[in-house]
Amino acid sequence: MKHILQAGQARLADLRAVRDGAALELAEGWGIDVAAGLETLRHALASGEPLYGVNTGFGKLASTRIHEGELAKLQLNLLRSHAAGTGENLPRPVVRLALALKAMSLARGASGVRPEIIETLLALLAHDMLPDVPAQGSVGASGDLAPLAHLSLVLIGEGSATDASGVRRDGAAALLASDRLPVVLGPKEGLALLNGTQVSTALALDALFRAEDLLRASLLTGAMSVDAARGSDTPFDPRIHALRGQPGQIRIAAALRGLLAGSAIRESHRHGDVRVQDPYCLRCQPQVAGACLDLMEQAALTLEREANAVTDNPLLVEGGELLSGGNFHAEPVAFAADTLALAIAEIGAIAERRIALLTDPALSGLPAFLVQAGGLNSGFMIAQVTAAALASENKSLAHPRSVDSLPTSANQEDHVSMATGAGLRLRPMLDNLQGILAIELLAAAQGLEFHRPLTSSAPVETAHAALREHVAPWDEDRLMAPDIAAARKLLAGQRLGALVPLA
Repeated sequence: MKHILQAGQARLADLRAVRDGAALELAEGWGIDVAAGLETLRHALASGEPLYGVNTGFGKLASTRIHEGELAKLQLNLLRSHAAGTGENLPRPVVRLALALKAMSLARGASGVRPEIIETLLALLAHDMLPDVPAQGSVGASGDLAPLAHLSLVLIGEGSATDASGVRRDGAAALLASDRLPVVLGPKEGLALLNGTQVSTALALDALFRAEDLLRASLLTGAMSVDAARGSDTPFDPRIHALRGQPGQIRIAAALRGLLAGSAIRESHRHGDVRVQDPYCLRCQPQVAGACLDLMEQAALTLEREANAVTDNPLLVEGGELLSGGNFHAEPVAFAADTLALAIAEIGAIAERRIALLTDPALSGLPAFLVQAGGLNSGFMIAQVTAAALASENKSLAHPRSVDSLPTSANQEDHVSMATGAGLRLRPMLDNLQGILAIELLAAAQGLEFHRPLTSSAPVETAHAALREHVAPWDEDRLMAPDIAAARKLLAGQRLGALVPLA
């Protein structure tokens, strides 16, 4: 399905679709704004005034004037010298987003580039011919310079790109396969390509979309754990949450009520249960997951704005002026990524506590470590240890990156956002969270086995049946790692998330 986006007005749902492989087309009329910006740039150049990065050097070298005959070489040198990234390449979904965001930003006409620059970015995206972009090398100010330089090298026929089948080509061959020829950069075009927050924003958006999916999964595994532990649904009563008024908490409580509605396991102990209250990991799910949901939605608002922003420098504005500013400083993105990190860590932390509860007979009333003949069998003993290790790792990774700054460019760029690092660390955190939830899914499903023939709710039983298509009940010890891998694979799809009634 093709998504037609108006530059500056893209919605998160459209960006998620583009990340996942949907075709992108810019709405008609974008060329008018681009042509107007280009004409403004030409007038500014003709004035002979110093224009940062157009007829001057960059950063600390901004006071150095460049001769008119060397302006094209200036932009070419910029791309080559700034392609100083290192580390593993960015994942393909992130590069797809970065290409889309850069094209949309340039299409707003404030950057002074020719239409063929934008068309070439869109052609690479359309052919899924994605530049190879080393992940490390940006501090999130003056834009994501190094990664965007690697991304942009392909436009001039340099660097390399990899197609969907994993075949890597040099830049010129990648363009040919995308029905394009290398571009010769005009004044400011190299700078416009390199300045901007598109890589850090793409990293944060990719993480946001995964975090949204895993939050839904955590509600399903959390509801399953409630029934496995014969917990109460009273803490999810809407009257409790209305008195507090936190919107995320109210929505999460409603989702948990929907997930547990009609459970025969719940009805079996509704009356006469000697327990007065459940531990917090069951009882306070709306409060914890609801707070996470609120944080994620605030991050989503910030990232949607940033995805539609123009963040290079200098910028062509109304009145025909070329103004130097600092939209490339990615502080909003850094804060959004740090916020997501807190939510990811907390979703995993409370899920790990539910796993610990289920494996502790004193709290759950279930056989120790969820297996009969304990002693001979260790059951889920070390699976809980694995979950604890993952949760602990996420606590360390959740430390904010936005509060860290190291001056660069001979102190010209003396405060930076570290937004790219803030975004990069979210992917391993999400991998850890997925592992924790996979273990909870296995443990909670095993807990339900001890209550048969009683059944849980329809959504929980559907999730249980989906898991049992790949993982048998734990009757005696066997290799645990393949079961965790199978549960992770199930959580990575959309099948379980579709069961969660999160409005």
